[in-house]
Amino acid sequence: MYTKTKNIQILNSKFQTLFFGICIFLIGISANAQCAMCRAALSGDSNIKKAEAVNDGIVYLMVIPYLLVIIIGYLIYRMYKKKKAV
Repeated sequence: MYTKTKNIQILNSKFQTLFFGICIFLIGISANAQCAMCRAALSGDSNIKKAEAVNDGIVYLMVIPYLLVIIIGYLIYRMYKKKKAV
């Protein structure tokens, strides 16, 4: 009985790994399509200001999720530290 449940857990773990691997692969495919569209829209020497604006926008959009993760991580760390002190 114990080995049967362990085998099911191993199979479930392998399925989850395969599922997430496929999802990451599919996300990568859609990301390449977006890069090609941006490159086509901003190609040429006359679009230098427009390309810089797009790059600044991408950096701005990239920073916000990282800041949120850092803030939430710090709050959780502080909560656990307070809990240990009590």
